[in-house]
Amino acid sequence: MPLVMPTPRSTAPTAIASAPAAAPADAEWLLTDGAGGYACGAVDGVPRRRYHGLWIARPAGSARRHAIVSGLDERVVQGERVASLGRTHWADQPQPSRPDADVAFAAGPLPAWTIDGDGFALTRTIALQRAGNGQPPVCLVRWRNRGAARVRLSVRPLLSWCDADRLPPADDRFDGAIQAQGASWGVRPDERLPTLWLTADGVAAFRGEPAWYRGFLCATDRERGYDFVGDRWSPGTLELDVGPGQAATIAFALGAPCDDPDAAFVLAAAAATRAHGDELAARDRLFARLARGADDFLYRADGERLGVLAGFPWFGEWGRDMFVALPGLTLTRGRRDLCAEALRGALPFLRRGLLPNVYGATPAASQYDSCDAALWFALAVQRFADAGGDEEFVARELVPALASIARAYEEGTGLGLATDASGLLRAGRADLNATWMDARTGDGPVTPRSGLPVEIQALWHSLLAFLAERDASTWRTARDRCAEAFVKAFWLADGERLADCVHDGGADTSVRPNMLVAAALPRSPLTQAQRAGCVAAAEAELVVPVGLRTLSPRDAAYRGRYEGDQQRRDRAYHQGTAWPWLAGFYVEAALRAAPKSKRRTATRLRAWLDGFAPELDRAGLGHVSEVFDGDSPHRPGGTFAQAWNTGELLRALALVTEAQA
Repeated sequence: MPLVMPTPRSTAPTAIASAPAAAPADAEWLLTDGAGGYACGAVDGVPRRRYHGLWIARPAGSARRHAIVSGLDERVVQGERVASLGRTHWADQPQPSRPDADVAFAAGPLPAWTIDGDGFALTRTIALQRAGNGQPPVCLVRWRNRGAARVRLSVRPLLSWCDADRLPPADDRFDGAIQAQGASWGVRPDERLPTLWLTADGVAAFRGEPAWYRGFLCATDRERGYDFVGDRWSPGTLELDVGPGQAATIAFALGAPCDDPDAAFVLAAAAATRAHGDELAARDRLFARLARGADDFLYRADGERLGVLAGFPWFGEWGRDMFVALPGLTLTRGRRDLCAEALRGALPFLRRGLLPNVYGATPAASQYDSCDAALWFALAVQRFADAGGDEEFVARELVPALASIARAYEEGTGLGLATDASGLLRAGRADLNATWMDARTGDGPVTPRSGLPVEIQALWHSLLAFLAERDASTWRTARDRCAEAFVKAFWLADGERLADCVHDGGADTSVRPNMLVAAALPRSPLTQAQRAGCVAAAEAELVVPVGLRTLSPRDAAYRGRYEGDQQRRDRAYHQGTAWPWLAGFYVEAALRAAPKSKRRTATRLRAWLDGFAPELDRAGLGHVSEVFDGDSPHRPGGTFAQAWNTGELLRALALVTEAQA
């Protein structure tokens, strides 16, 4: 039978500080490995989510992440005295345990904890070796002895060894056999994943002693209405001997051991230090911080295809999010090469005019349930071309792909997508929310928008207009018919704005931010005055300091707080909850609607965008949360890092900077 480890109990005081000091104890840090994996956790070290851990990896051949190394049980051994360094919330305890030391946290250049105990002083730093240039992703942990006495560390890796979305119970069938190769030790609890190798640099020894740690409580999962208690398995104990001023580094790798943990850590730390220094030296600190976080979302799928991860800690690669985010993540940073590479990588996934909403490892394994992913792809292509992207690539590969999308929609394809007699694009069904407002409960779609959603028509018209610029004889008539029908169907003369959706000839006049897509796009059928009307309506009812509400608070269906279990959250998700990514379209629309001199408008918009700066230290360090309450004080919710928030805020900042020049 495997050994069951006793739960460490400690009442020693702890001091948790962060950099900057204003970050809450439950704010979350993030590192990414460039292959779809990541490490994340809370400032105070308490694991609050199933996703918190030192390495949540995406194994080769899979589109899903797995929680590999969830944590470490670290102890300093001083003769008969043992000091526990970790923090854990056990299911049978009302509060998290405390370490036998004072602990302070610093976010950069890498997440690091200074640990000061009775007779010892350490710094623990976490790094991920990013995949690329032939090197695999690797998780790295370094302890530096800052004290005057030699330190003996006893470290137990805590493994979850499961799909990252699960909190499984203990499995006593786990295989505790240890493979040894010099200073590397391999373990493979079962055959779901490749062998995990632990490699130590410095004076170290490993003792195989399998044990289950039972009853980890994840408080945030409990608040969100999910299962919240899980167990973790440890294959054994690593003993490290660290002299004064010296360091010990360990590496976790899948499939093969890391050759040199110390060298890998030095390279990862140097890259992080350079990026951190560039951020601190930048004239526009907000842009620089967002730009540094942009790389977190870019990753290499199998075959080296460049993709975009929608968010952390639970989103994978989503087509809609990817193509909304891509121009901001790449073009605003001068990386047209990355934008081109991601666009090219999407082409093999194109199926009868559709691109996946959720990417699998192959097109056959992907989910094609989004009516607009291909339209957002088309907009990303337009932005790439308008930014001076490779014209030969645009003409040879991208324009034919866009033409195939347009022809498929004219003929009719999946998800109810087909042009109607007026030239507008029908989408969805009564039982299917196929636009970005896709929340549904057991009762069906929360925000039914089947028929003619306004942003779908705007994106469709923009696609036709772009194609007409390339081939007027083929596409100009379709563009002009769509433009005329759009204004006729959607413009509300009494309200001086656009309807949100038209279904069976009836207009849904709800005040929602989707009209800003039409008001923002350069290829829009709206006049400047009509753009201004949409912007005025949004500023009167939707714009808040952290984005745009998804529904006017004057609407009876408005829900101002995003909270509770999944059913309650889904009912509020697009019914008033504020979304930061909409800032990009709001800023673009406001600038296009502004008088000839846009400097004053740009200055006002820049002041509004600067209000996002505190959010980079509020929930996800260096990132803006997925959503916020529509009601003040606009608490953050959802994922703590979201690709289209970062991308569209970068794009908004670039637009404002250009207008101010």
